[in-house]
Parts: sequence; C-alpha cells; structure tokens
Amino acid sequence: MTNLSAAEKRIITAGPAPGSGRTAGLGAVLVWELRKLSSQLRAKLVLLGALLGPIPVVAAINAQAQAPKDTLFGRYATTSGYSLSLLILGFAGQWALPLLTSIVAGDIFASEDQHGTWKTVLTRSASRTTIFWAKVMTAFGFATVMVAVLSASTIAASVLLGGSDQLTGVSGQLMSNHEALRLVAESWASTLLPTLGFTCLAILISVATRSTAAGIAAPAVLGMLMQLVGSLGSIAGLRAVLLSTPYEAWHGLLAAPRFTGPLVDGLVVSAVWSVVCLAVSFVLVRRRDITGG
Repeated sequence: MTNLSAAEKRIITAGPAPGSGRTAGLGAVLVWELRKLSSQLRAKLVLLGALLGPIPVVAAINAQAQAPKDTLFGRYATTSGYSLSLLILGFAGQWALPLLTSIVAGDIFASEDQHGTWKTVLTRSASRTTIFWAKVMTAFGFATVMVAVLSASTIAASVLLGGSDQLTGVSGQLMSNHEALRLVAESWASTLLPTLGFTCLAILISVATRSTAAGIAAPAVLGMLMQLVGSLGSIAGLRAVLLSTPYEAWHGLLAAPRFTGPLVDGLVVSAVWSVVCLAVSFVLVRRRDITGG
C-alpha cells in the first residue's frame, strides 16, 4: 500500500464489518467508501476548485471591454450576469465537467489495483457486487455535489459581478429576474445527466485499464473529440448519440415557446451510455483476477 496517506491506510485496514463472519451490507460498504473519499486531497481540491474557480473566470470575462459576440449568450455577457453564467455553462460542458467528475470516478477502481488493495478489500466480509455498487454510488454522489457546487458558485459570481439585468433568451424575448434565475438554474441542472454518463465512462476506463491516469484523462479527451465530431454537419446522425450532445440540450429551455425534446433525448442518450459502461465495468470487476502479483 505504497503512496497512501495514513488516514487512507487506516480506513482500508479497518474495512467494512471485519471478522463478523457475515457479508457486509451495501450501507456499511458505502459509508466505508465515503470515508475513503473524504480523506483524499484530490477530491477536496476538486470541490474547492468548483467553488472558487468560477470567480476569477467571471471577473476576467466581465472586465473585457467588448463582449465575446461569437457565442450564443456572449453578446450580453458583460451586461447581464445571467447571460454570463450561461456563457460559462457552454464551455463547462465542453471539457470542465467531464474532467472534474473523472478525477474521482477515474481513480475509484484503479486505485485498488495501483495500491494492491483488492485482496484486502475482498477479504473484509464484502462481496465484489457490493463493493462495485458502493463505489459507483460514491462516484455518483461526488459528481452530483460537484455539479451543484459549480453551478451555484458560477450563478452567484455571475450575478454579483455581472449584474442582474434581464436575460435575453434565444428567441430574443426578455425574461424577468425571477424567471431568468429559475431557467439558468434549470439549465445548469440539466448537465447532471451527461456528467453522470461521463462518470460511468471514467469508471469503465478505470476498471478496464487499471490506470488512474487513463481513467482521469481519457474521458476528458473523448469528450473533446465528441465535441469535434459533433461539429461536423455531415454526420448529424452520429451527433445525436454522442455523450457530449446532451450538454447543449438546455438551449430549448430559453426559447419561446420552450421545447424539451433535446432534454428527453439527452436523458435517453445519457442513460444508455451509463447502463452500457456500468454493465461492462461490472462484468470486468466480477471476472477480475486478484490472486496474481
């Protein structure tokens, strides 16, 4: 167990329900995984970055003499904090959210291989199935908290620094402050589904490669490649099934009249990616040989 902190070593050594003679339940293993996650500096830094990172980004964009008019909400970014938060949302879906969720999800299985702790984990009265779903739930919980923190911080910083002038929707309609805040919050919330999809993709890569580096970097790189492929108009059919496409579904919420078809499609696409990635990951974990060196 090299390169582990003292706290992580104590948690792994303790394990769920040691010596009880019974298989530990999902709740006990989940608490164990959450304790391990809470002791990781990497996870704390991600949440701290999600909380504080939007502030300098918002300040830098708001300080520009001219608004970035080449984006949907960029032309109003320096006059309305709501538009500014949506401008940042567009960039967050391209690379930030897939990367941030992968920092934990891409390591949660691979770390057991790199530190040689699978034997210890699987001899602490917990089955592979229980450990698998506890790790998945932990990664999902972290992704949800990360999205919530990043969303709240971006919206708050944008409104405080950029002002609360009326939001201009994609159809040119003006929205009141109350309606704008609600729709901006809903737009950010819609990114949770594809983020969970990238969480499952990071888990699959983590399990398949047994490499933390691959589990963290590969989903972000694949996300950017999906964005590139999706921008090619000649393959519109392929774009519909890419995991990056649901990050753009929130545009329909800001139209008049609003349309939710892309959100429904994004839900289906994200669910399919999640189910397939988790199914393959589960099979790989169940067949994992931990008896070797």
